[in-house]
Amino acid sequence: MSDQLIDIGVNLMHRSFDQDRDEVVARALEAGVSPLLLTGTNVRNSEGAARFADKFPGKLFSTAGIHPHDTRNCTVQTIDKLRLLAKLPQVVAIGECGLDYNRDFSPRDVQRKWFEEQIQLACELQMPLFLHEREAHYDFVRLLKSYIGSMKKKAVVHCFTGSLQELQVYLQLGFYIGITGWICDERRGKHLRELVKRVPLDRLMLETDAPFLTPRDLTVKPQDGRNEPVFLPHIAATVAACLGKSVEEIAESTTRTAKNFLD
Repeated sequence: MSDQLIDIGVNLMHRSFDQDRDEVVARALEAGVSPLLLTGTNVRNSEGAARFADKFPGKLFSTAGIHPHDTRNCTVQTIDKLRLLAKLPQVVAIGECGLDYNRDFSPRDVQRKWFEEQIQLACELQMPLFLHEREAHYDFVRLLKSYIGSMKKKAVVHCFTGSLQELQVYLQLGFYIGITGWICDERRGKHLRELVKRVPLDRLMLETDAPFLTPRDLTVKPQDGRNEPVFLPHIAATVAACLGKSVEEIAESTTRTAKNFLD
């Protein structure tokens, strides 16, 4: 369908979806949002995402990884478990992995160790990386750069909210950029409305990061405040307005880019 959109970042295993996960998928499909890429953030969650995605072949895919917040719980078995998961056909990327110096839920040296382990795993398996970075740009880029020669040159900086300089570095490294409903926030997202114009369409992808980052400017707001993939067309419309393009053009280009990334 011409208005198809791919949501490259959905935390569908989050507890807020425990009561209506299937309905959330059904609403997304009805709105033309398909496939969905379910984000894995720890071993258990990655296993759950892979299991759930398996129920919807071709419509749901998943990632396998350890979010920097969760790296403090990693063990010697962690990478082996991710490697096993990564062999499943529905698992298409390693992550969500990276560094988060904003909240520091895990010690920084621990974050760096397990981020590097996951980069190495992605290199070994020649799989794309689904990346997270908050206030850790220097270390984040330093670690990635040392593997750039052995990486499958596909990595997406998910939920990009950084500076122009950071954006330029990511684009120079050949990375993709994921834009969320943050761009719909008139308080925090203003700079993104300008920066999105600097992202080539063949590097731009869209995501909700549901259940987080519900677009603030929705006319009908969800009662529980929960974001879900059905709101991706709203984000696409905001991006289209920023770029002076039609929603159809943005749907077509971001879908093409996401398919290329997931290939």
